[in-house]
Amino acid sequence: MDNDVSAGSTTTVVGRLALGITLLAFGLGYTDLIDGVTAADAVSIAHYVGGVALFVVGLFALRDRDTADGTAYTVLGAFWFTWAVSAGNQVSDNAAGLFLLLFALVALSLTAAGGDQLTRGTYGLFLVGLVLMAVARFADSDSLTQVGGWFAVAAGAAAWYAATAAMAHWPTALPRRAAGRGVTATG
Repeated sequence: MDNDVSAGSTTTVVGRLALGITLLAFGLGYTDLIDGVTAADAVSIAHYVGGVALFVVGLFALRDRDTADGTAYTVLGAFWFTWAVSAGNQVSDNAAGLFLLLFALVALSLTAAGGDQLTRGTYGLFLVGLVLMAVARFADSDSLTQVGGWFAVAAGAAAWYAATAAMAHWPTALPRRAAGRGVTATG
């Protein structure tokens, strides 16, 4: 593996941990992997860790002039907070699908904004999960919801790994291959 290891800023690490834990709880709730655990069980985590804590971390990142993480964490904090406080309300499947689709657009913006491989991977996986869950709400498909849940789990694992790797000084980038056939690096 490449030795591209960065300790990361405190706000980046805390934000990635909060996002990772929230995505894991949210995704596992939709996969039906753990008997008796549903998405409703992730509401407290989404409210406090994903909503409040992530939003506050985003504000600290913005204060530190880290506009990429600050924007991402405040917007995602607002998403999780809104999802958590509206979880008990009766809304139509189309309204829920629209909400997920709108936040999929946010995830698309975050993915396109760049960053390191793990950050883009996290947001990209979350994007796919949100789109699948939105389509599942429009189409009333439980199996598609489960697949979207697995993408959220994968996104949560990527965010958790990124935070842990920054703290433990583990590799955070995939190795790069030489440009062509038979090309070797000399040093």
